[in-house]
Amino acid sequence: MPRTSKKPSHKREPLSRDRIVLKALALVEREGLHGFSFRKLADDLHCEAMSIYYHFPSKAHLFDAMVAHCLGTIEWLPDDAPWRAALRHGFTEFRQVAYRNPAFFHFMALYRMNSAEGLGMLESVLGIFRRAGFSPEQSAKYFRLLSYYMVGAALDETSGYAKGPSAAEPVSDDVAARDYPTVVSVGPYFKPGSFDDTFFTGLDLLLDGIEMHHKHGS
Repeated sequence: MPRTSKKPSHKREPLSRDRIVLKALALVEREGLHGFSFRKLADDLHCEAMSIYYHFPSKAHLFDAMVAHCLGTIEWLPDDAPWRAALRHGFTEFRQVAYRNPAFFHFMALYRMNSAEGLGMLESVLGIFRRAGFSPEQSAKYFRLLSYYMVGAALDETSGYAKGPSAAEPVSDDVAARDYPTVVSVGPYFKPGSFDDTFFTGLDLLLDGIEMHHKHGS
């Protein structure tokens, strides 16, 4: 009687915090923040939802870990780097977080950085100001100024204008050309091909202003 060969059994990949976090980020990018659920995540992980709760007792705990993972991808220049170069690099790195995780960045944009990883990020960037001789007040003001700019730019670039019209009845191209010629004339510079040039122009202008204020003791 011919011997029948058994198909090799595939072991289920063990569940771990890192694997859950990566799958959760992928799920948010696929379904959006409102489409996220532990049930869907469990389906992606091929496990029971209760198995996820063993590692993360709530959605808030899991999202904290997802923020921590994203912040952990930011690379900082050494402490002895010039302050302006260090800030430019750090905020450029943070912008890349939005590009890697555009849907989840909607959550990060309003996340209060009071977790250990969030405070670590704040310590890193505020430390650049303090090592350069900025006062605590200046450090706070300039950090928030740069953050406003970076977050707004990142949200717009990854989820805003370039995604197409939001209106239920968008104005047709011919009507726009007739009635809104100025808007149409600058339209090409609103497209993704101009994002980097616009972003770095604005970032450098802000850094110019900060440097000028710092030199004049403002």
